[in-house]
Amino acid sequence: MSKPDELLVNVAALVESAQSNQMSLTVVTGGTVITGRLAPEAVWRQRVSDVLKDSDQLGEFSTVFEAATAGGPPTHLHFHVARILQGTVGIPETGGMYRVAIEDVSSWTVGDFSYSDH
Repeated sequence: MSKPDELLVNVAALVESAQSNQMSLTVVTGGTVITGRLAPEAVWRQRVSDVLKDSDQLGEFSTVFEAATAGGPPTHLHFHVARILQGTVGIPETGGMYRVAIEDVSSWTVGDFSYSDH
């Protein structure tokens, strides 16, 4: 098992402590590039729960995301308005909600990437 990048853990901890959702980040994990903004875990969980509650088929899963978060240093990054970059497109175009284990991040940079036809 790899040791998580201490600097990335500190970035995630600051997002958690400040309850900010404005930190843009791009990571590579398992060969996949994910770009977007970080959200505090509690905020991320609530947004996912709200989306699930509105679904006739998946509503019962919403309570799983309402559980309290564990203490200690962050172990995951919680992206919202995020896209998986593939070729010349970001999937989904409108952004999605992704949870990435910090220990699985092989590289990262501050900021997010977007594509333009101009």
